[in-house]
Amino acid sequence: MSRAKRKPLPVEPVLADIESLTHEGRGLTRVEGKAVFVDGALAGERVRFRYSRMQRHFDEGRVVEVLSASPQRVPPPCPHFSLCGGCSLQHQDPAAQIAMKQEILADVLRRIGGVEPERWLPPLAAGHWGYRRKARLGVRFVAKKGKTLVGFREKGSGFLADLSRCEVLHPDVGERIGAIAALVDGLSIRDQVPQIEMAKGEGPCVLVFRVLQPPAAADLEQLVAFAAAHGLRVYLQEGGPETIRPLPGQAVDLSYSLPDFDVRLHFLPTDFTQVNLELNRLMVRQALELLDPGPEERVLDLFCGLGNFTLPLARRAGSVLGVEAEAGLVERARGNAQANGLRNVRFEVGDLYGSLEGTPWTEDHFHKALLDPPRAGALQVLDMLPALGVQRLLYVSCFPATLARDAERLVKGLGYRLRAVGAMDMFPHTAHVESMALFERA
Repeated sequence: MSRAKRKPLPVEPVLADIESLTHEGRGLTRVEGKAVFVDGALAGERVRFRYSRMQRHFDEGRVVEVLSASPQRVPPPCPHFSLCGGCSLQHQDPAAQIAMKQEILADVLRRIGGVEPERWLPPLAAGHWGYRRKARLGVRFVAKKGKTLVGFREKGSGFLADLSRCEVLHPDVGERIGAIAALVDGLSIRDQVPQIEMAKGEGPCVLVFRVLQPPAAADLEQLVAFAAAHGLRVYLQEGGPETIRPLPGQAVDLSYSLPDFDVRLHFLPTDFTQVNLELNRLMVRQALELLDPGPEERVLDLFCGLGNFTLPLARRAGSVLGVEAEAGLVERARGNAQANGLRNVRFEVGDLYGSLEGTPWTEDHFHKALLDPPRAGALQVLDMLPALGVQRLLYVSCFPATLARDAERLVKGLGYRLRAVGAMDMFPHTAHVESMALFERA
């Protein structure tokens, strides 16, 4: 039985009035009653768009002309914005972006969690350009173009965008995308380099080249010469994360500081760290202000990673316990505590999505807790918090839907009040919403 042929997309642009912005940052309009999500459109605009995809329940399109612009519209500074999928909101004023994210957070909390905060925190925002210090960049030799591409994928496509620069990556890399692509293009193994991962602290930026076969001696010479010419450092990854190693003379101690707390954290190139250092400092400061740990209090930090919150907490609290599933991160968190002279903090390995039965720290008592879970949220550990004695809880979220789900459990099932919540613009020019919520037990 043969598949039915797809109906060809309309060729002519369509006139539309944009009703609102979706949570993905696309304009919503309706054509003959059917929803169409339009890239590059803002709420309240009249545009002409061209269809890019038609499906059973909704269609997709891209703006080709703005006839009546929103006052929030600004010129995108990136020449690749219309093509590259790394950003979706460069055409919207940054102040309007974070306001929209605050509205998205409020909507999700009401709709999924059925909860309202007692007060809204002012949204947190920092630098909007050149802010990304961590990123994974795709690499591909494209025979039809006769060159190698490095960067993010095209909007709505699996193909890599043809980029010469990137305005949101730290300038160490963002201004050198074209040069990095040319470097790979000159290697004998150019078709064996699928990915480059960047990692930058407050010193030289590291580029980790994932290679599917060992580079030739001439390749290694080119990589080292490029690093020297541009003030970068080059590492290779020939297998899993355990194979990552610097080329000779390329090793660097990656670290960043949290000056408000006299803390410096050291990390490896592929360790999880927040991509936006300026925003991270604001976030940690606000978290400590809201949680307000005292010198006689014990604090629990779940999903603690390298100690981004744990070590600042230890500067204020009587004692702090950080729990993290990845043993390597725990080892480096312990090293960070020692390097910062903190003796009132300890770290434990614990699978917070698995069984914690028999784990000694689950029998302890804590006055306050901080949660910074991944996208999946923290539902599995919430029920233990009242039994641990936690009266005040600071929840840092990277996905509003799981925060809303967990807020419902905390408020309606475990007797906490949602005292305050606010959005954070960790990823400007994208629709990604991070947030912080304060809960207290009634």
